[in-house]
Amino acid sequence: MGRKSLKEERQLEIIETFYKVAKKEGYENTSIAKIAKVMDINPSLISHYFETKEDLTYALIDHILERYLLIYTIKNMGEVTLSDLQKTIEKLFSKKWNLLFDDGLFYTFYALAFREKKIKTKYKAILDSLRLALTAMIEQCNEKQLINVLSPKMAADLIFVLVDGAYFYLSLENDKKAYIERLDYYKNRAYQILGMEHLILTDEALS
Repeated sequence: MGRKSLKEERQLEIIETFYKVAKKEGYENTSIAKIAKVMDINPSLISHYFETKEDLTYALIDHILERYLLIYTIKNMGEVTLSDLQKTIEKLFSKKWNLLFDDGLFYTFYALAFREKKIKTKYKAILDSLRLALTAMIEQCNEKQLINVLSPKMAADLIFVLVDGAYFYLSLENDKKAYIERLDYYKNRAYQILGMEHLILTDEALS
């Protein structure tokens, strides 16, 4: 994988600053001028790469996908092991996964998807990509007879239904103990979907 061009590096810098400003002040209160002020550059430089705030929003949503796909840190996607699958489930139902992208912005963009077809399409692409990657992992474990899931695609879909619903509900929870207990409960339900309740590896085996 080659080194990013200066243009790509600058665009990524703008996108990440947009994210930070929008996270702090809210999407509606974020403007190209505010982003430029934080970066200490002329607003025209941002407009050179992103003509409008909408263009910048689309780029940020694409960036979300790249961040979420980091969950699949498999050295060789063609040689998935039971340990790889368990690591993925553990990450999906973890505080780290939930903090990959700010809840407030995620749901702001989600709401925009009901009004803007392009954002709706991008969100569907994110969710489809996550499901397809998990489906492929389950299929490989099936082929190696490590697990026996009748419909890998349906199992992956149900797990992400759990993930999506869990984090929306837990974003309203202020009790840390209750948060952890509910997250563990949802994670165990995911393992039940995969028939892995009795196949869980120890932390030592996962490392």
